[in-house]
Amino acid sequence: MAVGPASLMKDAVAVFDKLDVQHPNAWTELHFTNPYELLAATILSAQCTDARVNLVTPALFKKYPTPKALAKADPAALETLIQPTGFFRMKTKSLIGMANAVVDEHAGEIPSDMDALVALPGVGRKTANVVRGHAFNLPGLPVDRHVLRVATRIGLISAKAGEDAVRAETRLMTLMPPDRWTRASDTLTLHGRRICKPKPLCERCAVRASCAYYRRQ
Repeated sequence: MAVGPASLMKDAVAVFDKLDVQHPNAWTELHFTNPYELLAATILSAQCTDARVNLVTPALFKKYPTPKALAKADPAALETLIQPTGFFRMKTKSLIGMANAVVDEHAGEIPSDMDALVALPGVGRKTANVVRGHAFNLPGLPVDRHVLRVATRIGLISAKAGEDAVRAETRLMTLMPPDRWTRASDTLTLHGRRICKPKPLCERCAVRASCAYYRRQ
């Protein structure tokens, strides 16, 4: 890639343009109809596939349709409901804690502010960015293991930056305008799931000509 901030952004945007073509209409694969559902689903998605979460959430949201209802949940009943997502005891604690905080501190409405979101139990920057970008249409760049792996392999971020999700997020945000942050994260995630797996399918990759990993092979 060319040297210099402007050139780096131009090259990065070109990479994401190609990823947009390979993964058209990239979006979170979690099913939701409002910010509360997305927040709860994203908490459940830790160490679990989106597909499995989507099997659990219809019954979850039918029984607990609002933060107020979830705040009053019996932990044992909630554990049984979300058990298929794994780590169900920890997730139950996070969900009930999140719901109580939303009711007590935000009048039952999911906040859109980053600081307010990450102050909720069980919510880190990745989860907050998912909610901000997809439920509120605010600039956010969620960094998960797929984003770290793919961005590092391509050379968008350094291996050192890839060790820390916050530094990786900050670096990636400098490479494109804010209105592309969420879509960029979604395309990197889908690319990591479908193409740039731990054992990458380079022959199917639309950006291999720009990929530092591919050029080293």
